[in-house]
Amino acid sequence: MDTILVTGYAKAPQGTSMYEVYKHFGIVLEIDRKTYEIVDVELTLVTSLAQSYFKRLIIGYDLNEGIDPLMKKINENYYAPSVNSVNVALRTAYQRFKEQVQTSY
Repeated sequence: MDTILVTGYAKAPQGTSMYEVYKHFGIVLEIDRKTYEIVDVELTLVTSLAQSYFKRLIIGYDLNEGIDPLMKKINENYYAPSVNSVNVALRTAYQRFKEQVQTSY
């Protein structure tokens, strides 16, 4: 395979529909092994619009740039109580990716 999958999870904020439906926010990133570009993403957001919006924000991002520019992009464009959960899960997935890259290659 030319891609890898990494996941990250965080507790959803209480009082939100995300918490009522999932209890946690989860993100799955499909990453190109050679370029480290995010080629697909799946998220546990409640609405299809939010899922589609995040896909457009995240797909194509080059993880060689680090995670902070992507998190900044999200924070500048996503205004919801769950933004902290998104950030924690994304950072967790990125750390998992970095650990695997360092040990595998």
